[in-house]
Order: sequence, then C-alpha cells, then structure tokens
Amino acid sequence: QVRAPCRLLLLLLPPLLHVWATTSEPCEVDDDDVRCVCNFTDPEPDWSSAFQCVGATEVEIRGGGRSLKEFVKFAGINPKQYADVIRALRVRRLTVGDAQVPALLLFSLLRGLGSSRLNQLTLEDLEVIGPTPPPPLEVTGPALSSLSIRNVSWATGGAWLAELQLWLKPGLKVLNVAQAPSLAFSCADLGTFPSLTTLDLSDNPGLDERGLTAALCPNKFPALQELALRSTGMQTLGGVCAALAAAGVQPHHLDLSHNPLRATAPAAPRCIWPSALSSLNLSFAGLEQVPIGLPAELSVLDLRCNRLNREPRPDELPKVRDLILAGNPYLDPKNSGVVTACERLTQALGVSGSILLLQGARSLA
Repeated sequence: QVRAPCRLLLLLLPPLLHVWATTSEPCEVDDDDVRCVCNFTDPEPDWSSAFQCVGATEVEIRGGGRSLKEFVKFAGINPKQYADVIRALRVRRLTVGDAQVPALLLFSLLRGLGSSRLNQLTLEDLEVIGPTPPPPLEVTGPALSSLSIRNVSWATGGAWLAELQLWLKPGLKVLNVAQAPSLAFSCADLGTFPSLTTLDLSDNPGLDERGLTAALCPNKFPALQELALRSTGMQTLGGVCAALAAAGVQPHHLDLSHNPLRATAPAAPRCIWPSALSSLNLSFAGLEQVPIGLPAELSVLDLRCNRLNREPRPDELPKVRDLILAGNPYLDPKNSGVVTACERLTQALGVSGSILLLQGARSLA
C-alpha cells in the first residue's frame, strides 16, 4: 500500500518534471562530463554557472549577443596568480561566440590560457572592439594546433591576424577563417607560420582571385599542404593558379568546389601550377565542360556534380589516377536521380558543402 506522502510525491512528480524540463540552465554538461555548453541568453545571466565546465575537455561559451565590457576589469590580473588552477583544467577545445568583446579582454584570455592544455580554439559571431594591448615581450598564449575564426569583426581591420599571432606559441597547424569582413592581411607585419599545413578560407564569397592574392601573404605559409577555397567567389583556374604562384605556396590538395567556375579562354596565358599539387576538387562548380589549363599530372581530380553533358575526351584530361565524375548529366540522360541527388546534397551541406578536402570524394561514385 502506497502511503500518503508517497502518493503526494507521485502526484507532484509530473508537474515538477515539467518545470525542470522547461527551465533553461545557462550551462549543460553531458553525461560523460566531456562536453559543456553555456548559452547566456537571460537578461541577467548567472555567469558563475560556467564553473560547471571545469571538468570538461570540450567547452562552448556563448554570450547571448551582449557586450562583455564589464569583465575588462579582470584583464589586468596577473595570470601567474592562478596558473596552477589553469594547468589543472582539462579543456582541450574551446569555443567562444555570440558577444561583443573588448580586444583587451580577448588577449588577456589568451594570456591566461597560456599554461592550459588548450589546443583547439574557435572564435565565432564576435565583434572585437577597442584597441589591442601592447604586444607581449614573450609569447604567453596557448600552444594551439588549430584556430578557427568565423564571422568575427575586428576594430583593427586586416591587422588582426598579425596581432593575434603575437600571443600564440608557434606550432599552429590548422587555420580556418570564414565569413570574414576582410582577408586583406597586413602582410608586412605578419610573421611566418612555419608549421601551418592546412589553410581553410572557405565561406568567404567575396574573396575572389584578387582577394586571394592579398590573403596568401608571400612566403608566410612555407609548410602549406591543404588549401580549401570552397564558396569564395573564384571564377577562373588561371586566376587561382596565379595567386598561388605569387604567394609561393605549394599545396598538395586544393579544394575549389562550390565556386562558379567558368572555362578559361584557349588564348589565355598558361599558368604553371605548384609542382606538389596532386589533388584538385572542382565538384559542384557548374562546369559544362572540362576546363582548360588543368595541372598536367594529378593523383585525384574530382568533377562530381557538375553539368557535363558528355564524357570528357582523353585529350581534355590530365594524367590522373583517380577521376571522379559521378553526378554529371551525361551519366544519367533521363535525369532519373543523379542530378537530384547532387541538389539534395548541396542543400543538406549548406553553402560550401563542408566537404573535407577530397576525402569524401567517392561518396557518390
């Protein structure tokens, strides 16, 4: 027999569960204490709830679109005072987004994380305001392997990358910059990225070939192996080739998918592609014919989901070990589903397709 208090608890349990389910906590930690997400959207957020993330290895903090000026007062704190606490943190991947952040506070955060285990940092949907602090006498920021910048505006314009670089320890391997107001970096002030192997400038539709020449600062990316330029407004292979030659980069993999590429005129001057280039992705580019001026020898050429109405002739193609043509109309003259599948894939993957550099190239083959 169920006693009266128990019966009362059973009666109250459904409404209590409903209240708990509809009450939005600013921070949530998954069951394994691996990932912690904070979204401070309340008018008066409880910032202290971020302490729930202390044990997580992946932390995402969003400011609800508000200004973080009130925290500038903490920017002057000497990080040595809490270095032991920072070293004890488990965080490896950190995302900070959706806020207006004073530059002084942002660079103070980097300085404070210098003794942490952080190796992947993402900044997105931020407005960085105000002057930057004086450059440090020595690099005090974290030793990142991956840095991702998406939809971030900087008060200092094109100087932001050079300023940010001064606070990061050497060793950055992956740099991703998307939806940037400008990619005209201050090349004279920019240091060399000796370990950077992957540069992803995708989802910058206003970049085009001229902007690419300005973004690929000459001799700053000597170790570059993978260059992604999805949805960047590129129009001709010759213009891209010229930008690579001017920068002196030697990528092994080049992704030009999701760009409105047009065929190069036969009389256009030929450009010499980087000798290291072995993989070229031209999928989802609206090509009606194989473009002129392809690199002479490639291991992989991806022409998926274009508008080719006939099989390419051997003399139109370079020497290639792996040619991918799936999703072109000539392979499905009755349009029974190949082109439709490409359209669905484009919609599902978004603007740039978020396709890895040729690694998923056989998914439609």
